[in-house]
This record gives sequence, structure tokens and C-alpha cells, in this order.
Amino acid sequence: MSLYKNSSFGVLLMLIYIYTLVSSGEVNVDEMRPTPPFIPAAAAASVMGDSPASKPGAQSLFSLNLLSFFPEDLEISKYCSELLLIFGQRYVAYVNCLVTAARPVQVCQKCYSSYGSLVDTYMNISSDQMGPGNESCRDSLLRSDQLMLVYLLYHNMEDLWSKSNCDKCITKGFGSPTNDTLYFMNTHNRTITCFNKYQQRNYTELCKDCKSSYKSLNELYSRMETNQTMCIDIEDTMNMTRRLWSRKYNCSFPREETVPVIAVSSFMLFLPIIFYLSSFLHSEQKKRKLIHPKRAKSYASLMNIQSKLS
Repeated sequence: MSLYKNSSFGVLLMLIYIYTLVSSGEVNVDEMRPTPPFIPAAAAASVMGDSPASKPGAQSLFSLNLLSFFPEDLEISKYCSELLLIFGQRYVAYVNCLVTAARPVQVCQKCYSSYGSLVDTYMNISSDQMGPGNESCRDSLLRSDQLMLVYLLYHNMEDLWSKSNCDKCITKGFGSPTNDTLYFMNTHNRTITCFNKYQQRNYTELCKDCKSSYKSLNELYSRMETNQTMCIDIEDTMNMTRRLWSRKYNCSFPREETVPVIAVSSFMLFLPIIFYLSSFLHSEQKKRKLIHPKRAKSYASLMNIQSKLS
């Protein structure tokens, strides 16, 4: 026991002595380090190449692949996996269509087919109908985790379709645009064709010759707005056409609905004058009626006084 204590104490003294020499600069630390053995470059490269630390990407990929394996009872079936793949492909196709149809806005006319395919796939996932092997993918794809990613992705697209009012421009079943939508687009194309004839001419002729077609387009848009049969495509198309007519071509025409507005406004403007004038005339008539009996009474009293005096 005493020998162990003495040896430990000796080692401690030796470490203190070495530290003192190093700190005073009397000993070079680099000289005390052992020289590493010579290793050929090829051998070193082979050793580093086989080391997992030299391939962090491969190591992480290997780890992720390991984590992706689960027992068969926890994994989704092959049928549901294929259905999920189809959903992803149609989702990407619809998003790509939306991006290309963002300006000018034509998300309903150009993307209704891809949206219909996405809806069909989601209905197959969310329905209770059994697929091959008498299995349903609703629980495994929509409710198996807290995030519910497939549900969120689909309902984001559904909300976009609803805010665009595309149901008012596309027939049920996503077959084709409605007749009102096709008629509006044809009328709009005629108006734009008329505009394009005068691109290199005086815009005064454009305002004169294209007035009737532009007026017909405006009236059609007003009827669709009243009947609520238009979507974002029609609204954006009309706004752009109006900017062309008024800002670029500097055209205008008096709208028929302004005539009754002016008439009503004029009547309301003169209504206070008519009221005060009628009040003044009415008060004058009352004054006359009140003064007349007083005069008659005073005359009668004067006659009585004169008769008494006489």
C-alpha cells in the first residue's frame, strides 16, 4: 500500500517538473513528440477510402435507409403505396398548371382537368370502398399520423379552387367550361381582335369602331355578375380589358345607368330649396288668415264706441 502511494507521489512530482520546464521554454514540445511511422500514399488512400468517416453522405444515407424499414404490420400496403404515388404525381401536375396559369389568371379554364384527376385520386383514398385485398387506404394515408399531410395538401388545393369560384365556370364532373364562360370568352376575343386592328393607328378610330363590341362585353359581364355565374378567370379578363380601353387607348363612353343617377341627384339637390320655399309660402298664408280676423274685430269695436258716443 505504501509502495503504491510512493509511486503515485513520484509520478505527480515528475509531471510538475515537466510542466515547469515546458513553461520556462527549456524543452521543445515538438521534439518530444514521437515521429509517426511512414505509410505509403496508396495504402493511406485505401484506408481513408474505406473509412465511414470519409463518406458522411454515404453514412447518413445508410442510416436513413435503415430507419425506413419497419415491421410489415406497420407499413402501408402495396396498393395504398401506389395510390399515394399517383396522388403525388397528380398533385404536382396541378401545381405546375397553376403556376403557368397565374398571369393572366386562367386557373379554371386551363387546370380544371388536372384538378379533376386530383379529386378522383383523393376520393379513392378517402372513401370507404375496399380495394384489392379488401383493404381501405383512408386510415393508413389520412389518419395514421398527427400531421395528416395528404389531407392538408388536398384541402389547400380545394380551398384555392373554391376561392377562385371555378365551379361557376366549369361543368360538374370537370368536363368542360360552361356555356356562359365560352360565350364570354368568344365575345372577349372579338373585342380584343378589334383592338388589335388599330395598334399602329390613331386610337380615336379604335374608340369609335370598337365601341359596340366593348359595350356588348361590358353588358354581358354585368349580367354574369348579377347572376353570379363568373369565376376569377372572367373577372381578371374583364379588369384587364377595361384597363386597355381606358388607360392605354384612353377611350370612354357614357354609361346609360348614369342618366337616372344624375336625375335623382338633381332632385335631391333641389329638394331643400323646394321645401323651404313651400314652407315660406305656407307661413305667409297663415299670417294673412290671422291678421284678417283682428282687423275685423277692431273695426267692430270701433263702431260700437262711435254708436255710444253718438
